[in-house]
Amino acid sequence: MIVITGANGNLGQLVVKNLLQVIPANQIVAAVRNPEKSDNLRALGVEVREADYDRPETLVEAFKGAEKLLLISAVVPGERLRQHQAVIDAAKQAGVKFIAYTSMLRADTSSLNLAGEHQATEAYLKSAGIDYVLLRNGWYLENSTAVIAAALAQGTIIGSAGQGRFASATRADYAGAAVTVLTQPGHANKTYELAGNHAFSMVEFAEELSRQAGRPIVYKNLPPAEYEATLLGLGLPRMIVDVIVDADIKSSNGELDSSSRDLSQLLGRSTTPFSEAIRVALQS
Repeated sequence: MIVITGANGNLGQLVVKNLLQVIPANQIVAAVRNPEKSDNLRALGVEVREADYDRPETLVEAFKGAEKLLLISAVVPGERLRQHQAVIDAAKQAGVKFIAYTSMLRADTSSLNLAGEHQATEAYLKSAGIDYVLLRNGWYLENSTAVIAAALAQGTIIGSAGQGRFASATRADYAGAAVTVLTQPGHANKTYELAGNHAFSMVEFAEELSRQAGRPIVYKNLPPAEYEATLLGLGLPRMIVDVIVDADIKSSNGELDSSSRDLSQLLGRSTTPFSEAIRVALQS
């Protein structure tokens, strides 16, 4: 049996759906914080169990009978390590034999603000005495395609990335890699640097969007303080703004670029090009 934590999230739902192509539904448990909001998962035929990172007593029960577990990283910075430790402790108590963890690209050396909790989680998982695999996910293409609607309305994409390059992949790509390590042998105690095959700058992203949309879209690079103020003015939460601005700044130093082909090797295909992600976003 395989348990997917955070199964109601965007990545978790994709993992569950992809797992259903490989193993029977009765071998999949969707672990969620709010089971009452999980009819979409029940409709797929999988078992839904309550698993609240902040209520450890729910975790052991949720993980009972599981051989493998996918720990999808928690959302709130500053709370993640404590929550991840609770999941790992509960998995160990429940007899789970293998944990896959969705970390971040080059977590051990990254200077991104998000890296610290991922580094600490990786260390804690390695010390737990359970077989593990570290899925160091790169930047999501959806982080870039999310701005398309505003770009079409305004003719501009804003950011502070300069000429920084993003070796991004889609959530579906990362979900596919998770399914591979959960269902195929040979991945125990390995670390995978997961990144897209088709890196791009935001200037190139704007050029491709212009081509497909048939109208001029330009990338406007802003000083970080101005970009931060603009995002806050749009109503984005401070913790989200901090992540976005930090990532943009550090992309200029190559933090979000990578030549690793671990992801495409796990998928058995090339990752989704940013041009394809733009095409899909324009059609949605």
